[in-house]
Amino acid sequence: MSDRIRLSIDGRELTVEPPLSLLQAATADGTPLTSNVGCMGQGVCGACRCLVRREGEREVSTVLACETSAENGMQVSFIDYFTPHRPHVYDIAGITDSWRIADAVRDVFPEADHCRHCGGCDRACPKGLEVQRGVALAAAGNLAGAADIFDQCVMCNLCTLACPEHIWPNHLGLMVRRAVTALGLRPSDLIARLAEIERGQQPIDFSGRDDHDAAAGAARKG
Repeated sequence: MSDRIRLSIDGRELTVEPPLSLLQAATADGTPLTSNVGCMGQGVCGACRCLVRREGEREVSTVLACETSAENGMQVSFIDYFTPHRPHVYDIAGITDSWRIADAVRDVFPEADHCRHCGGCDRACPKGLEVQRGVALAAAGNLAGAADIFDQCVMCNLCTLACPEHIWPNHLGLMVRRAVTALGLRPSDLIARLAEIERGQQPIDFSGRDDHDAAAGAARKG
């Protein structure tokens, strides 16, 4: 009995025999799984998101119960799922011009430009993703880079819960991943450059003076 551990899950005091995941420990006393369960241990659905405080620590962290081992003295609270207050509606199939996909993402998620860089989304992510950086890349038009960051997103919604600007980063990441997969994007730096030219930023000088001056300078050095 000495190797058994005690922990609290949603206010229930449990004594279990390790090794067990938090999800397994939650059923150790016969309590049925009626919520916060999906892939049953694969770590791909985000349904078992929970808050955890370890013994002797003040900080509370977000984890997936199916991927986290039960430890003695843990305090665990599962987090209910919630839905967006403003659904982001879009149709990837309706975006036929892949040169304009970055503009389409901005139209659907204009909040992304208002990121406060507070880091709350990064701290909330149970998978340890660089969520804030993914949002910044998407806002800058680097959709391929953003898609790479959000590739392991399990849509748990915790980054959205933590965002004061209501960006819904995981939903932004999902749109970006869908767009990259469906449309085979052109190079993001080229798309951004063409957009700058259309807005009149950093205009191109077609006079050839720079090339002429550079050639003259090289001749003088020679």
